[in-house]
Amino acid sequence: MITILLLGHNIKPLNIINALEEKGCSVKFRSEKIKDYKEISNYDFIISYGYRHIIKQECIEKINNPIINLHISYLPFNRGAHPNFWSFYDETPSGVSIHLVDSGIDTGPILFQKKISFDKEKTFSETYIALKKEIEKLFLMNVDNILKKNWSPIKQKNKGTFHSLNDLPSSFKGWDSNIHEEITRLKKETLKNI
Repeated sequence: MITILLLGHNIKPLNIINALEEKGCSVKFRSEKIKDYKEISNYDFIISYGYRHIIKQECIEKINNPIINLHISYLPFNRGAHPNFWSFYDETPSGVSIHLVDSGIDTGPILFQKKISFDKEKTFSETYIALKKEIEKLFLMNVDNILKKNWSPIKQKNKGTFHSLNDLPSSFKGWDSNIHEEITRLKKETLKNI
């Protein structure tokens, strides 16, 4: 039986858990921070989806099994925090990526990814929900390949972009604001301050 540790935020992604269990996997969900590699060393796979903590380099180096991350950006663009916001603000591609975890933040080789186009008349919340559905769909579509390690990792090309939590503009009106209107307003505000 394949054992999987699914790292995530507070809400369990039940469709991913159900799909893995239907494949005969034993799945444990965890949202707490990993302090020591021994906590994760007994699993065949570690899958990170919406996990809010960085996995220490020591943990990555000391375990022999893959750590896979589900990220709601089209890597190498919008690594780090708030990728959905930055794809619109920086005018970089939107999409979803499944990649191997390495010592950097969202820098590991890409296993599967998909570009997604959005109408800028939507809200950030609407596009975030759509991206979550798309990353889950991409995972479910490739779950057999993932479990069999039937992939050809592709090294991320070019520098891409990265943003931390603190990069979000302090005057951002929130996730329910219209993308086009809010990005236009924020860019005008930035130009005034130059």
